[in-house]
Amino acid sequence: MNNPIKQLVLATRNRDKIREIRSILKQTGIRLCCAEEFEGFPEVEEDGTSLEENAAKKASQVAQSLGLFAIADDSGLEVDWLGGAPGIFSARFAGQGATYEQNNRKLLRLLRGVPAERRTARFRCVIALASPQGRIWTVEGKCEGLIAEKPRGNRGFGYDPVFVVPSLGKTFAELHPTEKNRISHRAKALQELKKLLAKLD
Repeated sequence: MNNPIKQLVLATRNRDKIREIRSILKQTGIRLCCAEEFEGFPEVEEDGTSLEENAAKKASQVAQSLGLFAIADDSGLEVDWLGGAPGIFSARFAGQGATYEQNNRKLLRLLRGVPAERRTARFRCVIALASPQGRIWTVEGKCEGLIAEKPRGNRGFGYDPVFVVPSLGKTFAELHPTEKNRISHRAKALQELKKLLAKLD
């Protein structure tokens, strides 16, 4: 892949996201840096009203603070029965500092008794790329699915144990990481990011 960006800062401290992003982008030839490599890495409050706003804010603040191109991912689970919740509040659905397990428990409690065909949901991922000069580009990926009645599988993170891919009959947490990284919302957004990076000059 031939593009002028040789290094990208990942504007997140979430080790699970960092691992997935590095796995999916490993063939690009771009060096991916994370927070631990910098002093004064900015803490960015996610107070936007959409995934797009949050991703753009994180990427732009990190890019301008460090003087390097940065990417930020903001992802959310949208459950139709809940009117699109938890959405932008996915990471803190059960409260600030909630664990993955607590968020999943709350979700399953709210969907108790809802029939399988009404448990439709999707994962959405928006990735923002920001330049140190303030330019911002965004790409998106999504994956349609259903919410299981109970957690299944021990891989992945977040809502992976309760998110079923209908064509496979498995949750994200039951899939091998290589398989998940072909079909997930984040994988699709990162494929779009690769296309974007290839067009930059």
